[in-house]
Amino acid sequence: MALIHALDRQRNLKTTNLASRWTHLAMMFQRLFLLQSFLLLSLTTATAKRLNTIPRLSPIGPRVWRDQPDKTTSGEFDGEDFETFFYNQTLDHFNYRPESYDKFPQRYLINSKYWGGANVSAPILVFLGAEEPIDEDLAAVGFLVDNAVQFNSLLVFIEHRYYGKSIPFGSREEALKDASKLGYFNSAQAIADYAAIIIHIKETLRAQYSPVIVIGGSYGGMLASWFRLKYPHIALGALASSAPILYFDDITPQDGYYSIVTKDFREASETCYQTIKTSWSEIDELASKPDGLSMLSKKFKTCTPLTNASVLKDHLDTMYASAAQYNGPPTYPVNEVCKGIDGGGFGDDILSRIFGGLVAYNGNLSCYVNAHTDPSETAVGWQWQKCSEMAIPIGVGNNSMFPPDPFDLKDYIEHCKSLYGVPTRPHWVTTYYGGHSIKLILQRFASNIIFSNGLRDPYSSGGYVTNNIEKDNDFVTSDCHMYKI
Repeated sequence: MALIHALDRQRNLKTTNLASRWTHLAMMFQRLFLLQSFLLLSLTTATAKRLNTIPRLSPIGPRVWRDQPDKTTSGEFDGEDFETFFYNQTLDHFNYRPESYDKFPQRYLINSKYWGGANVSAPILVFLGAEEPIDEDLAAVGFLVDNAVQFNSLLVFIEHRYYGKSIPFGSREEALKDASKLGYFNSAQAIADYAAIIIHIKETLRAQYSPVIVIGGSYGGMLASWFRLKYPHIALGALASSAPILYFDDITPQDGYYSIVTKDFREASETCYQTIKTSWSEIDELASKPDGLSMLSKKFKTCTPLTNASVLKDHLDTMYASAAQYNGPPTYPVNEVCKGIDGGGFGDDILSRIFGGLVAYNGNLSCYVNAHTDPSETAVGWQWQKCSEMAIPIGVGNNSMFPPDPFDLKDYIEHCKSLYGVPTRPHWVTTYYGGHSIKLILQRFASNIIFSNGLRDPYSSGGYVTNNIEKDNDFVTSDCHMYKI
């Protein structure tokens, strides 16, 4: 009853007949599709060695220019209109063992300020949380509030299990203890969680005729499209932004990601591209010399002395990939990195120019590279997800600005098995959700899914991209990863 009372204080109930309800439902999704240009939300590893170098599938880019806050992308968020609730969630939706019925509190938030109410079947927009606490999504996903005003929508944000405050087994330490506890940490359980909470909200609000649209970006966009496939009786449609649903099982060329990173940098500056391409051999050559690692440590102002060149190269690899993945306004990090490289402010030799790009990306810091940081809950959780089912085979081919590094599935599986004691299931995503012959699958089983991709986003290489927007509900721009979220 608390949820009903909380929402009753803010909504104005109106009356209508059943026919007008369904007319409104159809018009609402049509308007959502026509407005997709405003709704563009324009988320693993190559080998075991590269397991942690690929930017995670996230709607939020890294905070850069830490000494210049006015240039960062994060904005202020006013959460006063959101109320927080906890649902008593089932641990295991797919088995009937005694422990399957254990419960844990799952957090969700509701904004009913603009909702037209159940009596007029006003829509419900549900943002599906991904690999981070839901607070971070609230701060980033501003477009939903804008559209709630137009559609008189109820806004719901649901946190993904094992992140934030939605932790099974009583504590994060216990939940992440071993594979027997982590085994409940997967996408199928997550979207079943979302289904249970959406049904609970609709029943509580007596809103059985209110259409539901699920929304997600990056990994969350994958979840949104999969939710529509698995639970079409709950969600009328889905917006799936920057969702690389085809980057599994070799459907997408393994070098797709880094090919786009390379393209982004080359389009920004040919000399920048050439400098980066040349720099890897320069790093290796200097590292092979007596005191070479010490000289590299000094040149790149590393936080601790380098013990091998791979640490530096992995750091630069991640920086370039992140810059390309989140290369949107107002910062345009690819352009900033290339300005630092081309500017030659730290010297004209190759490695001095590369250091200039490092400074341009991060700002003026006391040290760069291999700084000690405690792993975030996202880093810990996403590593499990990559090792269990999200085995995106990203490799580096011969036609990029990076050294060739093909994906090795055997090494990947063995590395993950050494971490958790269980092997990766690299084919499970396409078995459970589909992927091969995706256009046929979508035509047969999944209408009303809008896939939005920015072609500057490296993950768009694994997204559903076609040339027929009207027929295929596909929306493409030249933007970066989830730019319009």
